[in-house]
Amino acid sequence: MPDVPSSAGAASSPELADEPMAADVLSSEVVYRGNVWNIVKDRFQLGDDQISREYMSHTGAVAILAMDERDRVLLIKQYRHPIRMRDWELPAGLLDIVGESPVLAAQRELAEEADLVAETWHLLGEFSTSSGGSNEVVRIFLARGVSAAPEVFSRTEEEAGIEVRWVPLDDIVDSVLSRDLQNSILMVGALMASASRARGWHNLGAGDAPWPWHPLAR
Repeated sequence: MPDVPSSAGAASSPELADEPMAADVLSSEVVYRGNVWNIVKDRFQLGDDQISREYMSHTGAVAILAMDERDRVLLIKQYRHPIRMRDWELPAGLLDIVGESPVLAAQRELAEEADLVAETWHLLGEFSTSSGGSNEVVRIFLARGVSAAPEVFSRTEEEAGIEVRWVPLDDIVDSVLSRDLQNSILMVGALMASASRARGWHNLGAGDAPWPWHPLAR
């Protein structure tokens, strides 16, 4: 894998890039306060219109695409109650610790969910999960040089039944395209990794690259 500069990876075309914009928020209130995230109602001015929208206020999340020397990717399977399924996923977790950087959160989640550590960390990609109903954004890291963590974590609730498997990246992409895998973070991460590998991994960013797209940064 080539060395990656301290800044983000390859620049996108200026003709095809999302545009930051902040409407004038007239009022904002939390209409539901949950254990993990809240529902917020904003009233804002957009052109000549005053609009009200409710959306999930989310901390953001990180996910880890850990790959070994044979291009196998670490997957975990666990029960997800809203969809009533045990789905295959990438290790992932919320950015819910104040002051913790995304890459440190990713390292913590890899250890907690899979008892693994990695030697190198690169930024693979980022995406918004549901732009019309949530401000959640996810940063996906590529982790290489994976080995056993010095500590084995005790897991409870859904995580107590986690199943771990190493799967070739190409097999994951085939299962995504055949619609046998449904988890959005896994789908996005696998397709990003496949495309990046085909381009010699030249788009990778540094693990500690800034995250200007995170709502809290804006």
